[in-house]
Amino acid sequence: MIRYIIVCCLLVLLNKAEAKTIQVCKSCPVKTIRAGILAASANDVLIISKGIYKEYNLEIKKPVTIVSTENAVIDSDFKGNIFQIYSDNVTIQGLKLINVAQSYTKEFAAVLLFKANNFKILNNTLDKVFFGILVEKSKKGIIKGNTIRGEGKDEAGSGNGVHLWSCSDILVENNKISGMRDGIYLEFASDSRIINNNSENNIRYGLHFMFSNNDEYHYNTFNHNGAGVAVMFSKFINMTHNKFYNNWGPSSYGILLKEIYDAKIIENIFQENTTGIYLEGSTRVTYERNNFIKNGWAVKVVGSSYSNVFKENNFLHNSFDVSYNSKINENKFEGNYWSSYTGYDLNKDGIGDVPFRPVKLFSYIVNQTPETIVLLRSLFVDIINFSEKVSPVFTPDDLTDEKPLMKLRK
Repeated sequence: MIRYIIVCCLLVLLNKAEAKTIQVCKSCPVKTIRAGILAASANDVLIISKGIYKEYNLEIKKPVTIVSTENAVIDSDFKGNIFQIYSDNVTIQGLKLINVAQSYTKEFAAVLLFKANNFKILNNTLDKVFFGILVEKSKKGIIKGNTIRGEGKDEAGSGNGVHLWSCSDILVENNKISGMRDGIYLEFASDSRIINNNSENNIRYGLHFMFSNNDEYHYNTFNHNGAGVAVMFSKFINMTHNKFYNNWGPSSYGILLKEIYDAKIIENIFQENTTGIYLEGSTRVTYERNNFIKNGWAVKVVGSSYSNVFKENNFLHNSFDVSYNSKINENKFEGNYWSSYTGYDLNKDGIGDVPFRPVKLFSYIVNQTPETIVLLRSLFVDIINFSEKVSPVFTPDDLTDEKPLMKLRK
């Protein structure tokens, strides 16, 4: 047994020692990337020199590294995919991939990976792409430092920047994505991390994920996307230190939560969105130390959402802090700061002596008749809000913050 292990180790070392470097350039013996891939053996490195390579549908079925330190350009001339990867342990680094074919029936991508594990897609520029990086049935991959840009005009004619389907243990980090349908899309993608990405000016969602459990989203910025961020049918999600900015429109929001369970949304910023958080059918979610700033609705609760906890959040200058479409409240609000709170603190303990009711009657009226929003700043609205505060009839009488903070939480 020991002899067998020693022989295996020697074979591995020998294979690594035999790995070679293949130079690809216009004046080299290997002039095309396709020829370089065909000539390569397992674990070889292809170094692509500066230039424009008119190639597409480059199939990779063995572990290789393809790298350029000179930002070589691969132009598919709108004829298909660029890389089609069907092997484990493949690295694509430092390339510029442009002009991916568009289709209403096929998902053409700059980089397509299928059943390809332990991959690395690093520091590439993808421009004028249909799908950027499309990953299917793969695990243990890294997508890092890429710039992905599309020119889609509508949802049907554009694809997603980073698209993960039926994947696990994928790291998506430090990417810049714009002009796509969805910046980042996950479906049946578990145990993955989405960190420090910038997804902006996308046609539909900056981030969109469904049926994806045990994932983490930290330090991302989602700015000026068509409908914001959509999070659906998932559980055990952690979202912290993200920024949701400037998502305006009749169906836009910082983030939509639909059928989300056992999640944590902590220390995020929701600023200048039509709705900061749109909450539907979500249960056991903790919202803690978030900042809701100058939104139309900071939090809009629609449908069956139970056992959610809102604590230590800042609600600053929103038109409506909380909106409910039900008279029953099964959620807890405690220890939040509300800029519209007018109570007092006689014992100077930093907590208001009068409970705060964040749901105003007018928000209920606007939910029923949206046209009444034109009366938002009128004296009439102030009067009906005050009357509902004194004697709740239409809004949940038990939805109060019993310990409102007197000072902004820092």
